[in-house]
This record gives sequence, structure tokens and C-alpha cells, in this order.
Amino acid sequence: MVAATERKSVEMQKLLNPEVLASLSNLELVARAAVHGFLNGLHRSPFFGFSQEFAEYKAYAEGDDPRFIDWNVYARTERTYIKRFLGETNTRLVILLDSSASMGYGSGPITKLQYGKFLAATLAYLATQQHDAVGLIVFDDEIREYRPASSRVGKLSRIIHAIDRAAPGAGTDLNIPFEKFRQFESGRGLVVIISDFYCEPESMIKSVQPLAYQGQDVALFQLLDPQELNPELQESALMEDMETGESMEVSPIFMHSRYRNKIQQHIDNLQVSAAGAGTDHLLINIKDPLDKPLRDYLLFRQGRG
Repeated sequence: MVAATERKSVEMQKLLNPEVLASLSNLELVARAAVHGFLNGLHRSPFFGFSQEFAEYKAYAEGDDPRFIDWNVYARTERTYIKRFLGETNTRLVILLDSSASMGYGSGPITKLQYGKFLAATLAYLATQQHDAVGLIVFDDEIREYRPASSRVGKLSRIIHAIDRAAPGAGTDLNIPFEKFRQFESGRGLVVIISDFYCEPESMIKSVQPLAYQGQDVALFQLLDPQELNPELQESALMEDMETGESMEVSPIFMHSRYRNKIQQHIDNLQVSAAGAGTDHLLINIKDPLDKPLRDYLLFRQGRG
């Protein structure tokens, strides 16, 4: 019985692998599978306390909503339990997803935008499990999708469908979604920005700061491909900027030395600027499973909620 439980736990954890998630039939299924795999691992980790914020079980009693019966528990124990969610704090989460051209890059089977869509959908699903209101802005150099924050029934499906429609577009203009946010969202809440942040850190932070003044808690999830973090170039190649169309020839020596220094400097500058603006900066390698960004989100939410 223990071995079977452990095997199930391992299988659930595999669902956090982006390549496994990509094999699922639709984004809503991706979100559900990733959250269930994540929570399954959470119960068996030092982060178990977080899982108590999501759910606890109590014996079913007359008058309880039968929609919340956990049939998996019933199948194992033949006892009827209700999954009861805690932490109903009326927190509001707004997700800003970058769909600019550079997000369409991926050296492997998963692009940055695909990973970003998996993460955005999973965060939205996770937030609804906590009874949080969820909103969405998809942008490049203009707003592509906007869904105001809401906790109404059916809202999650509409948000996930909007995320699913995101496609690599034009250049990045972070002022656009922030301006939209300030116009239509009010009150204190959580803002998660999912992007590769190929922009000037100082100008980006100038756009973020008004959100902090408005009472928002902001987290920057920076998605980068393994080849952007640690390029492996064996010979000279012509590189083209996916947003500007400009190209330049680069050598292995440049990529292994100057480029690595430049990308690390950019990441460091972004981190320093974010800290100066009172926001969280989280670097994510898109080949890695989703459990780390999900844990980072929980830490962020717990610290700011």
C-alpha cells in the first residue's frame, strides 16, 4: 500500500514537468494536473503547512455541499469526507502575461510563452482553489486580452481560454499593461508579471512603482531559456533579434564570455531594481518543473497576503 502511494506521488510530481504538461489535451487540464501534482508533493514536503491553507477534510454532514466530496478519499476508505478550503481572505490576483515576439523563443520543445501559459493557467487555477479573485492581462506592445479580476463562477474557464489564445506578437512595452491596470483595477492585491523582461530595468521599475504606491504587491517571474542562461555555441552563427529583426554574427568566444557576463548583469540589475521598488524578482529556467515557481508564489502570497 505504501509503495503504491509512493508511486502515485512520483507520477503526480511528473505532471509538473513542462514537457509532460505539453502532452495534455488542453490548458485547463494542464492547470488542474499541475496543481494536483504540486499539492500532492506539498503534503510530503517541509512546505506541508502551506497545503493546510488550501484544504482540510471533515466528515460529510447533512447540509454540506456534495460538490466538495473527495471521491478519491471515498474510494480508498469508503468514508465520505468534504474538502474544506481555508484562507478565504478575498485576496485578488492579477496575472500579466507577456506575449511579445521574444517569448516565442525556445531551444527545446517548450518555448518561453508556452511555459508562461502553463504557469499563468496554473496560478489562476491555484488562486481559485483559495477563493481568490483572478484577473488577466495579455500584452506585447498593446493589450491583447483583458479580464478584470473576479471570483464569479465560470471566470476561471474564460481566463484560461484567454491565456490559451496568447501567441507571440510584436515588441514589448511594459508601460501598456501597467497603464491598463491602473485604469481599471483598484484596491490592494497581488500582481504577478510573467515575462522574459528584455527591457531596461530602470524604465520597467518606473512603470511598476505606481502599482506599489497604489497598494499592490508585485512579483516578477522572469522566464529564460537554458540557451539564454548558458549558451552552447560550437561555431559562429548569425543571430536575429525576434522583436526588432536586427541581426549580428556572434562567435563561441563571445557567447561563452561577454554574453554570459551581459545576461548575468541584466538579471542582477533587474533584481536590484525590483528590490528597490519593493517587488519580488524570481528567475525561472523554462526546462525546470513548475513546482519551484508555484512554491515561490505561495511564499510571495503568504508574505503579502
